[in-house]
Amino acid sequence: MTPARGPRKSWLFSFRDLIVLRTAQALAQAQIPPRRINRSLKELKRRLPDAMPLSGLSIEAQGDRVVVKDGARRWQADSGQYVLDFEGDPSAGSLAVIARGDASAASSAADWFERGCELERRDPEAAREAYERVLQVEPVHAGAHVNLGRLLHEKGRLAEGERVYRRALLACGNEPLLLYNLGVLLEDMGRKSAAMDAYEKALREDPRFADCHYNLALLCKSLGRPKQALKHMAQYRRLVKPGA
Repeated sequence: MTPARGPRKSWLFSFRDLIVLRTAQALAQAQIPPRRINRSLKELKRRLPDAMPLSGLSIEAQGDRVVVKDGARRWQADSGQYVLDFEGDPSAGSLAVIARGDASAASSAADWFERGCELERRDPEAAREAYERVLQVEPVHAGAHVNLGRLLHEKGRLAEGERVYRRALLACGNEPLLLYNLGVLLEDMGRKSAAMDAYEKALREDPRFADCHYNLALLCKSLGRPKQALKHMAQYRRLVKPGA
């Protein structure tokens, strides 16, 4: 994936990134062979539309094939070959990758999220409103929480950003990215002990989170904990080393 960066290396995920992440999880649960999942994800990332179709997008496991439904079209994720337009049998492993209560709500949440991503550069305030609309429809949309918190952080509205991240953690659980971005924000608020706690929680969830090791190393150094700083910096260097 190729997520963008916010303040001090906080992450910003695109529509394509989020779809690939959720697809990987869903296909693994459907017991698709790992090699086919890897191949399908690479092709899926390349072939995904720039924006979410208003009719939604779903991924289905049909036998050992991965089939994408994009509006009225259906195609194989690993080859791009179109398939006949019939509905998958749930007993055969049909998976809805975009969580939804009904079709109109799903389209609305996805559409508002994509609109927020498009608006960020030219109208950050409108982008924030779009992400808030996403969360009204889908309170567990981690991407909207991440992007909304980051935009508030960039604007200097740190207390509001913290509330967004805290609310997101209650809704979504201890997602490493949310904890990491919260740690970055808390550092900028001068709350170093709380930031360290957020970084350590993120690493408990994902010990290979390289940027989190890096930030924690610098934070430990500033707090006069040289042994911990060296430990996390060494881990960061191992993780970013080519071939790691």
